[in-house]
Amino acid sequence: MSESDIRYGNYGGQFVPEALMPELLRLNDAFQACKTDPAFQAEFHRLLNDYAGRPSLLYYAKRMTEDIGGAKIYLKREDLNHTGAHKINNVIGQALLAKQLGKTRLIAETGAGQHGVATATIAALFGMECVVYMGKEDTDRQRLNVFRMALLGAKVVAVTDGQGLLKDAVNAALADWAQHAADTFYVIGSAVGPAPYPAMVHEFQSVISTEARAQILEAEGRLPDAIVACCGGGSNAIGSFAAFLDDPDVMLYGAEAAGEGIDSGKTAATLELGSDGIFHGMASKFLQDKDGQIAKVYSISAGLDYPGIGPEHAALQASGRGHYVGITDEEAVQAFEYIAKEEGIIAAIESSHAVAYTRKLAATMRPDQIIICTLSGRGDKDVAQVADYRGVALND
Repeated sequence: MSESDIRYGNYGGQFVPEALMPELLRLNDAFQACKTDPAFQAEFHRLLNDYAGRPSLLYYAKRMTEDIGGAKIYLKREDLNHTGAHKINNVIGQALLAKQLGKTRLIAETGAGQHGVATATIAALFGMECVVYMGKEDTDRQRLNVFRMALLGAKVVAVTDGQGLLKDAVNAALADWAQHAADTFYVIGSAVGPAPYPAMVHEFQSVISTEARAQILEAEGRLPDAIVACCGGGSNAIGSFAAFLDDPDVMLYGAEAAGEGIDSGKTAATLELGSDGIFHGMASKFLQDKDGQIAKVYSISAGLDYPGIGPEHAALQASGRGHYVGITDEEAVQAFEYIAKEEGIIAAIESSHAVAYTRKLAATMRPDQIIICTLSGRGDKDVAQVADYRGVALND
């Protein structure tokens, strides 16, 4: 086992072509050094604050709280960050590492497009070449974000292999990286992939929960009873959980995409239905068919229709520390509409999965209890898709 082969119990590891192992070793050395490098940390936090607009708000959702009649609900507003999502946090950190390693080209995979937009944004800021791989199905669903990436100077490659979804974009990005590792840095957006990527995403996204912990202590004088975050590959959720992992009285809930239902065959509920396997450079849990092949997945959310989960989440579920629940398309769309009408917030369809579970959970809790629900991103990109789901023709 190499020094960079970070594992979470039975999950994690490095399952990549031998040609990429030196890159992972160099990357891990740079990553471990950056955590205690005052110059790196100063630049990272300067960009988070002055460019991304942190700290993000912790907002008391008074109307939701009163309407549901259970626990007090606070919203961690990652949708207010520059580029409109939590993805910018991790991209800043990884792009700074890329500069340290002398890379001139950034590549990324993206589903809903938010990670691609964030990567294209930082590439423009740093004057670096940028290529973003996106499944053809997702480019059709997220045309606004495709145009945003192009506007920022990135080349968007529509991947037609497989289902044309996020997993296929990851495959294409990994192939590019293997061929161009000398000058290319692969910016992975979810808490997935070979080590040290899951640990890096945890580190750079932990700013979400570090801020939320301090903010809730200031607002309420105590820690929350529960954290709820949407969970596809797991970057938003692990960032929301990180600062509370050692607080056993704080329940951690990840809302994953159940699509048309857990038993429908059209779902992406990995932690509820998946099994152990190896894919995309890591050992984790994946949706697999009876022959052990990666199964087809479905969700209304382009950001959650991934057939696997980050290894840290698989370990959190296995230990009982993390709890993961499926939310259907219909529940997510209802939550998308609900939070807009109750709080005047158009949240991403990914985030709406977390809102949907927050509504269920809050109703079972006492008024003296507290939930923090992370809004991973804003929902401008999803309005047309939700309108189509509801049978509303916007162009008529």
